[in-house]
Amino acid sequence: MLCQIVLFDGFDPLDVIAPYEVLFAGSMAAPGQLSVELVSAEGPREVPSGAGLLTLRATGRLDPRRAGLVLVPGAVGPLGAGADAGGPGGEDTVPALLARSLSTGLPALLKEALEQPGTIVATVCGGSLVPAMAGLIEGRHVTTNHLGLDALAATGAVAVDARIVDDGDLVSGAGVTSGLDLGLHLLERELGPRIAHAVERLFAHVRRGTVWRATGPVPAAF
Repeated sequence: MLCQIVLFDGFDPLDVIAPYEVLFAGSMAAPGQLSVELVSAEGPREVPSGAGLLTLRATGRLDPRRAGLVLVPGAVGPLGAGADAGGPGGEDTVPALLARSLSTGLPALLKEALEQPGTIVATVCGGSLVPAMAGLIEGRHVTTNHLGLDALAATGAVAVDARIVDDGDLVSGAGVTSGLDLGLHLLERELGPRIAHAVERLFAHVRRGTVWRATGPVPAAF
């Protein structure tokens, strides 16, 4: 399986690096079964993150016909007073950066990925808002950073306040550190629990929370 992790201007580095390291370790634990690369909608280029001067290099173009797993990170921008979209620096807020990605070729490529049989689209943190704002996941169960759950619901997606939400070919993680848990869940789901456990032990990281799925009885209110 080829995993392509998407970079766009203003991406959050931890949303990328956490799942990248987990999935790359999984590729070493299961040789020949998984490969991971960084891509962009435009092709090879240096992509600036939203975290100061940090950039990462996309080595290829997002290609849903090749990728079995497409992972979309969120963005990072100013907090506090600087986060006012109408104030100074407002063009670099998280909502503005995510909205800016919609003017690129990314939404069309994500639409292709979601329509491609056998391809999984995964998101970390605010990354789920990219396909949501593009109108691609209406009615689908998905999560995001707790600060963005209302915005996610406003797009017509079914926002779930959970660490990881598995909706079949759409798997999403909540806050920025959920990329670790998302990566481990995907390893367990696609390569098996022994591979996921080996990587979990390697990183000395214990997964948090229950993976939410729309199965089983609906709990009574309490």
